[in-house]
Amino acid sequence: MKRKTLTLLFLFSAALTFGQTKVLSTEILSPQETRKIITDQVHKHFGINYPTRRVYRYTDKSGQFFIVLTESNDLKAGRKDTLHHHIKAYNFQMDKSELLKNWEIYDTITKQPGSNEMENSIWFWTKYTDFKDIDNDGLIDPVVIYGTSGMNHTDDGRIKILIYYKGKKFAIRHQNGTLDFERNTRVDKAFYTLPVKIQEHVKLIMKKMMDDGNAIFPYGWQKAMKAHKVFFDEN
Repeated sequence: MKRKTLTLLFLFSAALTFGQTKVLSTEILSPQETRKIITDQVHKHFGINYPTRRVYRYTDKSGQFFIVLTESNDLKAGRKDTLHHHIKAYNFQMDKSELLKNWEIYDTITKQPGSNEMENSIWFWTKYTDFKDIDNDGLIDPVVIYGTSGMNHTDDGRIKILIYYKGKKFAIRHQNGTLDFERNTRVDKAFYTLPVKIQEHVKLIMKKMMDDGNAIFPYGWQKAMKAHKVFFDEN
């Protein structure tokens, strides 16, 4: 797939303003830095239509990258908090004077299983999202996680874990549920071809989500993944 590019000389200059970044560095951009790099022109050129939640900048031996997380703001009658019905994330690479889009993520709220009720909200779970060189090969391995909430908040929402490794995407999709039969997890078969360090890192994140009360993975999920199962539930 052809990558979309935007040539912006001032963008390159702005990046240099922050100084030379070290190999294998990761940081969250401040609002001021975000406005300098993800400008109105960038929004227009790449079709960034939702408010920006967070921008990460990371550098590895292959270059400098920006991960832009955006979420729509949707109000609901009777609620004071802002809900999000759509999310979109972008991976941009800075290549000299060009900003290249490598990939994007898009998702939206959907109907809850066995019901005509829509999910309440969808958002990026930045608490679990990280950008590290997990397998020590000099390249950052992005792990981006988002989830939804329903009538029982995250207890009956969805969770999606996305791992990007050497330009390829690997996914784990999970449906939470307050009842045993409602819960199930699907793992891309290719996930089990990832380096063991990355697989174990993702499993630690999954355990952390359970410990925090944000995920209810089916009983025996660790054994199921050790056996390289691509689907498991409570049955």
